[in-house]
Amino acid sequence: MAWLLEESQPGIRLRTLTELLGRPSSDPEVRAARNQAASVGWAAEILARRTPGAGWSDGTSPYRPKYVSTNWMMLVLSDLGVTREDPAVRDACDYWMERMAAKNGGVGGNSVGNQHYCVAANMARALIRFGYADDSRVRATMDWLVGIADPKGGWSCFGLSRNLDSWEAMSAFAAYPRSNWTPDMRGCVERAAEYFLSRELHRQGARYPPWYRAHYPVHYYYDLLVGLDFMTRLGYANDPRMGYAASWLRSRRRRDGTWNLDAVHPDVGPAMRRWLAAHPSQRPIPFALETVGRPSKMVTLTALRVLDANDRAGGTPELRR
Repeated sequence: MAWLLEESQPGIRLRTLTELLGRPSSDPEVRAARNQAASVGWAAEILARRTPGAGWSDGTSPYRPKYVSTNWMMLVLSDLGVTREDPAVRDACDYWMERMAAKNGGVGGNSVGNQHYCVAANMARALIRFGYADDSRVRATMDWLVGIADPKGGWSCFGLSRNLDSWEAMSAFAAYPRSNWTPDMRGCVERAAEYFLSRELHRQGARYPPWYRAHYPVHYYYDLLVGLDFMTRLGYANDPRMGYAASWLRSRRRRDGTWNLDAVHPDVGPAMRRWLAAHPSQRPIPFALETVGRPSKMVTLTALRVLDANDRAGGTPELRR
């Protein structure tokens, strides 16, 4: 806990104080960490690399090149405790929403304004964290996510049948204030939760090794920690079908109580590696805040939050042990 509370990373300190220690927003230490989140540490370093009035390393769009252009930097910033109260963050949000506007009034649009599932859901989640939960563009996107959900629960991407990889809407709803949920949203999330739980967060075809490694940033990729994170945030910490993923999480814990960063994306299977080799211009540029194989504050914070959520819910022995 002392490691996560270090003042050199106020964004992590802020989240530790509020998410793990339960400090209120009025707490002096919480206020101090929030005031420093955009000026010290990783968020400050990212903001300093932004082109004034524009974004980061944008090529043909704010989405490319992966994973160093505007879209990806904004997703990372949203995890670091900064909000639109900071002028630099607000300016970056305005640019991002303008460049990736959707013609239906939402966000996550491509060059002609068509929304793509994972892009729109990730963008909505980030904007909610930045303080835009009541913005009409976010509300339109959340309604759109309900409209494109599979009637049996879950989502699909690129025309594939519903799958665990299509998790981003669940994370967006986990961030969305419950007071903003409609009955349709509630039913949509409940059906999707049952889909993930029925597969114990990992059962889908042959074993896929990247799912059993902890990553940050996660971008649009899935792994067991990603699943545990949004499912506990949505209130499913005590479901016994979370047990397998919880056991995996416990097994990754180091003796000093931390978790390593296992890999940085693109961490993919053989088929995707072959495709990337054949299309070098499409190969992403990896981005990392921390060193692979070393203790990670981002991974450790998420892992401890998952375990704490279960403790508070009086959850399954698999998670409590």
